[in-house]
Amino acid sequence: MTAEELKKRYLDFFVKKGHKKLPNVSLIPENDPTALFINSGMHPLVPYLLGENHPLGKRLVSNQRCLRTQDIGEIGNMMHLTFFEMLGNWSLGDYWKKEAIEWSWEFLTKELNLEPKRIYVTCFSGDKDAPKDEEAVGIWRKIGLPKERIYFLGKEDNWWAVGDSGPCGPDSEMFYDTGKKKCGPKCRPGDNCGKYFEVWNDVFMEFNRLANGKLEKLRQQNIDTGMGVERTTAMLQGKDDVYQTELFTSIIQTIEKISNKRYQGESQKPIRIIADHVRAATFAIADGVTPSNVEAGYIVRRLIRRAANEGKKLGLEGKFLNKLAVEVIENSGAEYRFLNNQKNLILQKIELEETASQEVYSSKGMEFSNKWQKEIFQKMKAGELTRIQAVQESATLAHDSLATYGIYPDVTFETARNLGTVSPQYEKEWWKKFNEEAEQHKEKSRASLEKKFAGGLADHSATVTKLHTATHLLHRALRDVLGNHVQQIGSNITPERLRFDFTHPEKLTEVQVREVEKVINEKIKAKLPVKMEMMSLEEARKKGALAFFAEKYGDKVKVYSIGDYSKEVCGGPHVGSTGEIGGVKITKEKPVGAGRRRLYIVLAHGS
Repeated sequence: MTAEELKKRYLDFFVKKGHKKLPNVSLIPENDPTALFINSGMHPLVPYLLGENHPLGKRLVSNQRCLRTQDIGEIGNMMHLTFFEMLGNWSLGDYWKKEAIEWSWEFLTKELNLEPKRIYVTCFSGDKDAPKDEEAVGIWRKIGLPKERIYFLGKEDNWWAVGDSGPCGPDSEMFYDTGKKKCGPKCRPGDNCGKYFEVWNDVFMEFNRLANGKLEKLRQQNIDTGMGVERTTAMLQGKDDVYQTELFTSIIQTIEKISNKRYQGESQKPIRIIADHVRAATFAIADGVTPSNVEAGYIVRRLIRRAANEGKKLGLEGKFLNKLAVEVIENSGAEYRFLNNQKNLILQKIELEETASQEVYSSKGMEFSNKWQKEIFQKMKAGELTRIQAVQESATLAHDSLATYGIYPDVTFETARNLGTVSPQYEKEWWKKFNEEAEQHKEKSRASLEKKFAGGLADHSATVTKLHTATHLLHRALRDVLGNHVQQIGSNITPERLRFDFTHPEKLTEVQVREVEKVINEKIKAKLPVKMEMMSLEEARKKGALAFFAEKYGDKVKVYSIGDYSKEVCGGPHVGSTGEIGGVKITKEKPVGAGRRRLYIVLAHGS
């Protein structure tokens, strides 16, 4: 079964079960400054898991593109990816464990034709926070799964949470016996020995973890499931390597052709890294991320430069990444048409970054870095430094190489590991020390990247909610003062400020800035009511609602009206009246590209 067929079968199956299909939205999170990229299928649904009404109803299904880098060190093995697609179905306070488990079994055995006797499951074993999940086990047993194929595991395996606080609950994971021999007498699903392949995960989201660590019941019980497209496709094709599926075939064949190396032996790891990183960077750039030294742009720059550096291990000279990006676009362009539309931009950004990478790695910076890494290793061998001291000095040097020469830490780390300075058990210590150095030197978005990827729970605090509604007032005020050519092209809200990007050909005068601020505050003082209606996107536009991100919406949308002043398609959250905002102040105005400007707004004192 191909990946395309798997996705179609999954979506069709749950549509028949009364689910509405969600759009496959941009990798860039909307209104969530706590994450750099969409990292799971449920990520765009957090407000609705917490109780907001979704425009499409209580049963949803999707195939969502995702990007994660928590496990970037694992890229190069047979199964890990930074960019991947995730199938999922959700119940927002509708059906519960019985339907979720029964439908999972039906899909696996009837639609995918997996042998029932080779399916194993794991369930939550219980602890001081929550009880043993006997309910889920009872449902599995009633379906016909014998007790010897059901395993109870603890929180590290069968508890899902969005972060240190927020929605969470026990889960039940499904595995398929590959037929390989057991790795030992204690071999079981979830031990990553390769015998049991994880197919699907049903999360029973019934708790909310508070900041103090305590659990409370959510307002509604939710079902959240996840099935990785690439991994499941590999399993269905009888392969234990995702890079041997049709999703990567042409990319790897191109790498083989230009490097004259086969996908085998020592060449496999660098080929996998290159294929994965180019695929991820291509999609991220197409979704609007520009390689840079901050936030999401830093991730894309890191992916491109690491891919370019891995090419050296295959003997590749000169620029080669664009040839692979073309393969990504051709492979996925039929489903993701925006890749074709953004082709020239993608190739331009990748070529610029690859050129910069070559300049950096051929410069005296690399000579500096390699020289001192070798010296650290020699000191360790001579007994002048302990292993931990050598690891820490190496990580400090990595930060200096980055700050001074722009050499990315992945490259320095590889040098240290190849020399023998860093052994596998000291890898985490190396990265920990590097991140500490980055934090101390105030390098933007280095130390917090992994936290942002691990989190992703949108901040719905009172301050953020006020600023979110202020975004709509700002958008309309800018159109009133500057003209209807103004269009929102992005926003980012934190508890500290609102950042708003929009189209406009020239710098705003101080008079214009203060006029916009005045208009917003007048509407706040007027205490205009904020109301929400659900309707089709076409109907929303007919009623005059602004909607500049059409690809993010489904068949039904939420339209927020602020009195008779503003009407926009949006996912929320919002205050009930503009009077709740209190007041705002525009603190800064700057350019962010040709014909694009950016404003920063904060709540006025006492708001």
